[in-house]
Amino acid sequence: MTPSAQRKCLHCREFFLPDRRNLHHQRYCSKPACRRQSKSESQRRWLQKPENKNHFCGAENSQRVKEWRKRHPSYWRKKSSMAKEPLQDFCIAQAAHSEEVTAQKVNNALQDLCLMEPAVVVGLISALAGSTLQEDIASVAQELRPKGQDILCRNATSKF
Repeated sequence: MTPSAQRKCLHCREFFLPDRRNLHHQRYCSKPACRRQSKSESQRRWLQKPENKNHFCGAENSQRVKEWRKRHPSYWRKKSSMAKEPLQDFCIAQAAHSEEVTAQKVNNALQDLCLMEPAVVVGLISALAGSTLQEDIASVAQELRPKGQDILCRNATSKF
């Protein structure tokens, strides 16, 4: 935008670059005080028009509001959220390979299980969260981390 496109704000008197979508009629900058002044000025201009003088008063107004509410019965109600589906894509099913199952040594240590099977940990946390969304699992995991660290530190000190 060229320097000539700058405008002086009608409230703070500082130069600003108007938004390109509002280039022809933006007269105030984006500072909060200037935005408030712009709003009050536009309300003042609207109320000065003769057709708007009694827009908010009298029986005509209450009748107009009643009619509008009849035409828009659920306007004030909260919009129902969309179906509760996970935001991530579903995993593509993979065919199982025919492999011989070999007996493996089962290690019963909790730390070893948690380190070796991250899917178990994620599944457990999702069950606690009651959701499969990554954001929900992460927030529950953040709450559980200090508890787990306390337990592991206590176990480490009690061994010695």
